[in-house]
Amino acid sequence: MKISSAITRVSGKSIFLSNSPFTSIFRTKSVSNCNSHEKMKLGLGNIRNLDDALCLYDDMSSTRPLPSVIKFNQLLSTLVNLKEYSSAIYLFKHLCNNSGIYVDEYTMNIVINSYCLSNRADFGVSILGWFFKRGCVPNVFTFTTLLEGLFRENKINEAQELFRKMGVVKYGTVIDGLCKAGNTPMALELLGVMEKGSRSRKPGTHIYSMIIDNFCKDKNAASALKLFNKKPSYVVTYSALICGLCNLSRWSEAKMLMEKMVGCKEYPNVIRFSYLFNELCKEGLVDEAADVIDIMNQQNVNPDIITYNSLMDGYCLQGRMDEARNVFDSMSSKHIAPNVRSYNILINGYCKTKKIDDAMHLFLEIPHKGLKHDVVTYSNVLQGLFHCGRYSCALKFFGELQAFGLEPNFLIYCNMLNELCKDGKVEGALLLLDALERKGGGDHSCDISYNNVVMSALCQAKKLDAARAIFNDLASKGLQPNEITYTTLIEGCRQNGLREEAKDILLKMEQATKQVNSLMRLLLMRET
Repeated sequence: MKISSAITRVSGKSIFLSNSPFTSIFRTKSVSNCNSHEKMKLGLGNIRNLDDALCLYDDMSSTRPLPSVIKFNQLLSTLVNLKEYSSAIYLFKHLCNNSGIYVDEYTMNIVINSYCLSNRADFGVSILGWFFKRGCVPNVFTFTTLLEGLFRENKINEAQELFRKMGVVKYGTVIDGLCKAGNTPMALELLGVMEKGSRSRKPGTHIYSMIIDNFCKDKNAASALKLFNKKPSYVVTYSALICGLCNLSRWSEAKMLMEKMVGCKEYPNVIRFSYLFNELCKEGLVDEAADVIDIMNQQNVNPDIITYNSLMDGYCLQGRMDEARNVFDSMSSKHIAPNVRSYNILINGYCKTKKIDDAMHLFLEIPHKGLKHDVVTYSNVLQGLFHCGRYSCALKFFGELQAFGLEPNFLIYCNMLNELCKDGKVEGALLLLDALERKGGGDHSCDISYNNVVMSALCQAKKLDAARAIFNDLASKGLQPNEITYTTLIEGCRQNGLREEAKDILLKMEQATKQVNSLMRLLLMRET
């Protein structure tokens, strides 16, 4: 007998016409006239209601050879998504009675979930026997679903009993699964069950850390701190809470906990210390980060080169070069050799604070330490030399960069073009621009960008004629102006009082790029 013909409607509800463990609900019209072939053609992705699902099941179960169990699992999952839980349970029983279909652990997990969603988690527990009878092993999803269902129905005793029998999976794995699913309240309830259990079932520190970490991810620092305070002080829980407080920018509490953690018998390793340290540096809290290094040194946890480089970078960003240099010098006493990045950080800091002589001293020191300059080193020095107005030295360095076989990057070329124009060396900038275009090998995106840089620098230097000449020459180079090109020249015209010419260029831009620069149009309208 077909499943679709085994359904009847009773007072707007429906019942299983089989020995179901509890009264169930089929709530549809008669489907005896449904077109099987059409339903098969529609497939699983087009099921909209229970009628569609039942017709498709009839077709699948009568097909030879039978579809794989995966297809039946997909159909049952669809019924669950439609909230037809009792229907999914009924079809599961029908599948089990069909000798040609072998249900697997996924099938049984679906029916357990259906029982739990129907507020009959106790029947879901009974399905556990089917796993072992069929040679399957319940997984994390199985126990998580059952425990969640039992707790939802306030069946704490049953949950404790189930938990006691859970020898096939680690308790921590279940709690970890709950936390990853964002179900912290459920994980917390399960923790309570563990705490009331026998000594061998007591939760370890990693369990507390999982839940604390999840509270912090939920931005619920109050609950994380509350749970932490009821747990003995172990490094794992400290680390989880410290990381969570850092993520919530609660730096003073994180630092206080770090100091308190020093009193533990177990000390955090360099990775845990580094996490706190890096988070502090990101927020510009360099002094607090330095304190963390002091604590590390006190506890014989040796900071690595990455830690020292991060601290130096933090000081340099704040212009505190003396302190950055002290960190650099202190590395040798810790038997840590500075790497090229260490030098680059310090050189960049000196250049930005116009201490170019100090930067040059470090630059010359690099090869004597067995290290090699890289493109970043040269880029930092070049910017520093330009920043201090030492253009001839900058040009010399640029030539040296190429002589050493290092290929300048896009940023270096742009800086060179910009600074040459600003220094009045337009001819030099144009020669470099020509060389770049010949070298580019058809990379028009870079070529137009270089032209834009030169035009912008010329406009800022009040050399509009030269900028206009570059613009007019683009077509002969096979380059298409982009919005930045037009906007640069429009702005140059505006600054020189040539509003009508700026309007003409704006019109050309809108025609060529099919884009309307509303801001530029508004500025030109206001000026007229």
